[in-house]
Amino acid sequence: MLSVSTMTDLVEDRGLDVTARLAVHGISKHYGGVHALSEVSLEVNAGEVLGLVGDNGAGKSTLLKILAGAIPPSEGEIRLDGEVVTFATPHAAKEAGIATVYQDLALAAQRDVVSNFFLGREIIAKGRLARMVGWLDNKEMREHTTRELARLGTRIPNVTLATRELSGGQRQALAIARAAAWTSKVLLLDEPTSALGVEQQAQVLELIRRVREQGIAVIFISHQMQDVMAVCDRVVVLRLGRVATTLDSSELTSENLIGYITGAKIGDLVKPVLERGQ
Repeated sequence: MLSVSTMTDLVEDRGLDVTARLAVHGISKHYGGVHALSEVSLEVNAGEVLGLVGDNGAGKSTLLKILAGAIPPSEGEIRLDGEVVTFATPHAAKEAGIATVYQDLALAAQRDVVSNFFLGREIIAKGRLARMVGWLDNKEMREHTTRELARLGTRIPNVTLATRELSGGQRQALAIARAAAWTSKVLLLDEPTSALGVEQQAQVLELIRRVREQGIAVIFISHQMQDVMAVCDRVVVLRLGRVATTLDSSELTSENLIGYITGAKIGDLVKPVLERGQ
């Protein structure tokens, strides 16, 4: 058996940061002859927002689904707090501490804010009869929901409202706050500001900053370059299923982002692939 120090040396030799909250190394996904992802490596630290951008078909959604446990990778390795993890199901990813908010939000429109916040995690009231019958502790769930929304600065004044009565920004904020409340490790966000007005976008971005302040690692997928520049600490650009480049906050300009996304600028990892295809 390898010692801890030897294992750490091996991980570092392979280009992974053992201190990263989530590290991805050499992830590939093949569908027959189609390579949706090819040797993708990235990492995100606790209390950091990592942007993931790219044109349609660049591989963003495929990578998100792999991290969320929805599909398995063909090759590669995922580490969570330095430990190798594999997810057979989305439930396994959730149990490990990776929460995902997809574009559809997975909210029950006819149910109220509290019911959505505790969906699948309902608290049974105390007492033998309550446990037998399955009565819910509505008071405790309402108070807990109110506390968590306040902690994350989510402005939903009435938690007894049906979710369908909330604004688009409030629904998005509820989905993000719910995911953040039930994980302490990684939050994956798929286009959280799309189809929102300017004010609602600003509210969601502020919520993402608050989630970061809680020490949660956030991966933020978006086509909205202004939002990416506003909230991300670093950005990984995917092109042709590969990492084209990684940009630090000081390099986050529209010119850089759009240049790498469109191929006007060629990242070091994509250039050899293009040259081999010529």
